[in-house]
Amino acid sequence: MGYDARIDALSTKHASLEAQLQEEFRRPIPDTSMVAIIKRQKLKIKDELARMSRH
Repeated sequence: MGYDARIDALSTKHASLEAQLQEEFRRPIPDTSMVAIIKRQKLKIKDELARMSRH
């Protein structure tokens, strides 16, 4: 997978996780453990994107 394709894939995954997070918040009683999991996944992707942009 090329550099640009990897960035695109990570950005797409990040957007997908954001959609999942918003969906969880729309529930009458959001699952706080699921919210935490999604946020951790988003942060890992954000960190990887930041590392890639420095190179």
